[in-house]
Amino acid sequence: MPNNGHFLHLLDRLNQIGVSLSREKDLGRLLETILLAAKELANADAGTLYLVEDGMLRFEILRTDSLGIAFGGTSGKAPTFTPIPLCLKDGSPNDDMVVACAVINDRTINLDDAYDIGAYDFSGTRLFDEKTGYRSKSFLTVPMKNHENEVIGVLQLINALDDDGNIVPFSAASQQLVESLASQAAIALTNRQLIEQLEKLFESLIQLINTAIDDKSPYTGGHCERVPELTMMLAEAVDAADYGPFKDFCMDAADRYELKIAGLLHDCGKITTPVHVVDKASKLQTLFDRIELIDTRFEVLQRDLEIALLRRQIDEAGYQQQQQQLVSDRQFLRQANLGGEFMSAQDVARVRQIAAYRWRNPVGETCSFLSQEEADNLCIARGTLNEQERAIINHHIDVTIQMLEALPWPRHLQHVPEYAGGHHERMDGKGYPRHLTREQMSVPARVMAIADIFEALTASDRPYKPGKPLSEALAILRRMKQDQHIDPDLFDIFEREKVYLRYAERFLDPSQNDLDSNPA
Repeated sequence: MPNNGHFLHLLDRLNQIGVSLSREKDLGRLLETILLAAKELANADAGTLYLVEDGMLRFEILRTDSLGIAFGGTSGKAPTFTPIPLCLKDGSPNDDMVVACAVINDRTINLDDAYDIGAYDFSGTRLFDEKTGYRSKSFLTVPMKNHENEVIGVLQLINALDDDGNIVPFSAASQQLVESLASQAAIALTNRQLIEQLEKLFESLIQLINTAIDDKSPYTGGHCERVPELTMMLAEAVDAADYGPFKDFCMDAADRYELKIAGLLHDCGKITTPVHVVDKASKLQTLFDRIELIDTRFEVLQRDLEIALLRRQIDEAGYQQQQQQLVSDRQFLRQANLGGEFMSAQDVARVRQIAAYRWRNPVGETCSFLSQEEADNLCIARGTLNEQERAIINHHIDVTIQMLEALPWPRHLQHVPEYAGGHHERMDGKGYPRHLTREQMSVPARVMAIADIFEALTASDRPYKPGKPLSEALAILRRMKQDQHIDPDLFDIFEREKVYLRYAERFLDPSQNDLDSNPA
C-alpha cells in the first residue's frame, strides 16, 4: 500500500482528473482520458474501456504500454474486436467473461492472476499472450454507473506494476481510487452523451424544418442541404490559408459546429414563403402557366387572319407576312416567358408592342392582346419574379432572423442568427435586409454569402433555369467581386484553393465542369 503522502498525492491527482473530465467535449478524447487516468492511478501497464450498447460490451479504447498497442481515441486506429455479449444465445447471463460478469452483477472484480482463476474464461487472453509473448496476470475490472444507477461501461486494467516494473496484484487502495474515478467518469460520460443526444435531437429538428420546406417545394430542399456543405468547405479553406488577410483566422470545433448549424438554418424562413412564388418556373406562372392562354389568343388571331384571306380582305402576300409575324411573336413570347439572366430594352419594347395587338375574346369583346399584368410579368428583366413576388421571397430572410433571434441560444451557438441572417447582405451595404457593409459582417457570414450565391448559380433543380457550368458561375462571381457584392478576399481563396472543384465533384453533374476546355 502506498504511504500516506503518496496516497494524498493520488487523491489530489484524482480531483484534477475529475475537473479535466468535466471539461472535455469530445467523446473519443473523453474515453481516452478516462482510461489513461485509470492506468495512471493504478500504475497499470494495460487497460481497456468498454461501453454497454444494445446488450453488448463494445471496445472503445485499448492501451498496452509495454507492447506499444493503442486503439481508439486519438490513436487514429479504431478497435476491430468483436463486441462481447452480456447474454448467451439461450438467454443466460455471460458470467464466464469477467467484463460481462462485472456488468451483470454490478461489482468490481479484482484478480491477482487470471491464469490461476478457473471461474472465468480467459482463453482469448491466453491466445493473445501466446501470440505476443505478453503475460496477462493481474486484472481489475470496474463497472461505470450513471446517475440512474445503470452500468454504462467497464474499465478493465491489466498488470499493476510496482516501482521496479514487476507485475503485482492491484491493491485495495488502487481499487478504491479506480472505483472513485469510474464514478466521476460515468458522470462526465453521461453528461457528454446527453449533450450529444440533445445535439442530435436539435439537428433532427432542423432537418425536420428543411424537410417541410423540401416537401413544400422540391426546388429548395437541395439548396438547404448544399449551402451548409459549401459553406464549410470554404470556411475550412479560409482556416487553412496561411497567406493574405485571413492568415490569422482560425476556427475550432465549436466554431465549426456553430457555422454548420447556421448553414442548416439559413433559409428556415422559407417555410412561410408561398409555394407559387418559390416554384414560379416562368414569368406567367401562377397556379398554372398562363402562356397557354396566350397561345390560344394567337390561334384566334391566326383564325381571324385566315377568315380575312378567305373574304379577300387581304391578299396572299399580306396573309403570309402577317402569318409569319404571328408565328415569330408567339415564339418570342414563349421564350420571354422562360426568364433568364437579362432581358434587353429592345425585347421589352417588343413585348409592349405585342401587348397592344387587338383580339376578340370569348365573349366577343375587342381588347388588348396582353393585360397590363401579363405584359409587366413578361418584361421582368431577370428571372421570373416580379417586384411584388421578389419582395415576398426576400421576406424569408426577415422571417429567418425573427425565428432565430427568438430562440434562447446557448453561448456556443449565439452567433447563429447573425451568420444565417447575413447571407443576402453585400459588401457595399446594398444587400438586405439590414444593409450591412463588409466591416459590419463577420467572416462566417461573408463565407455563407458566397456559398449561397454559388450554389444558386450551379443548382440544376431550379424550375426557371438550368445549372450553370463552372466557368460561367465563376465569371459571374468575379463580376460580383468587382462590384463589391461579395467579399473579394474570400472569393480569392474560393478560387485559389479550388473550393468550387471539390464542391462540383460532390454535387454537380460532370457536364457542368467545363474548366478543362475553358480554364478559370
